[in-house]
Amino acid sequence: MEIKITSLDNIQTAAKEFLEAVDIHRVFAFYGKMGAGKTTFVKALCEELQVDDVVNSPTFAIVNEYHSITLNGPVYHFDFYRIKRLEEAYDIGTDDYFYSGHPCFIEWPELIEAILPEDVVCVTIEEQEDGSRLVKF
Repeated sequence: MEIKITSLDNIQTAAKEFLEAVDIHRVFAFYGKMGAGKTTFVKALCEELQVDDVVNSPTFAIVNEYHSITLNGPVYHFDFYRIKRLEEAYDIGTDDYFYSGHPCFIEWPELIEAILPEDVVCVTIEEQEDGSRLVKF
């Protein structure tokens, strides 16, 4: 499936469409170049899930946990950009998160592909020539 985000004005509509198309209780691997909009889209998804925390990229923390009012439970947001070894991902207990049944949004999953669940939902965000974004999943 594909969703086009023409501007930040319609990102919430795109996030809502995405959430309606997927089983939210999964692991989502967000692929895209630096600046493609991965974090911005995750923020929009969290807003649609009524996360009651400030959503920021967990670049240094590796994982942020938010509380979703909609789901009445946690949403996990990962950023593996800064890890140097796969063992670092194991050390934070990724299995506990990935198999918790709660949504896991992962940025830079290519660095930990060996440990992603088999049923991970791969999401690619590509910047188009006109500045819009194409979300494929």
